Amino acid sequence: MQLKIIAVGKTDDHTLGKLMKEYEKRLQRFAKLQWQIVPDIKNTKKLSQLEQKRKEGELILKEIDTSDFVVLLDENGKQFTSRKFAEWVAKKQHLGSRKVVFVIGGPYGFDEALKKRSDDQIALSKMTFSHQMVRLFFIEQIYRAFSILHNLPYHHD
Repeated sequence: MQLKIIAVGKTDDHTLGKLMKEYEKRLQRFAKLQWQIVPDIKNTKKLSQLEQKRKEGELILKEIDTSDFVVLLDENGKQFTSRKFAEWVAKKQHLGSRKVVFVIGGPYGFDEALKKRSDDQIALSKMTFSHQMVRLFFIEQIYRAFSILHNLPYHHD
């Protein structure tokens, strides 16, 4: 399975980066994962939230192919248990050659053009997390989904 995670801005916290690398390494046996980091928008104090979302959306859309299955990580998206997310991942594995692209947006969410382009939306929680933490939490959940699908002793109900 081909996975791509597009995220806005770098991860400056080396501890989080180290943990993300660990889950990337574990995930390699199940899926090919690619990260695409879109640079933070400069001079945001001069921009409205809508303008900032639009600019981020334009940069993100440039990284998406027409054949990609695009999933936005959005607080208003579907919520899953880890087992239900694993089932969702299993269904997506049958997409054939389509790559599944997960998008972690900026602080104000997603532009309407990007929402229209998306095929699905998922929420990690009703709580708000920093965009740095979401990356770690989400890659861990992807690994957990594959560990569930392959009956590894990682997940406990």
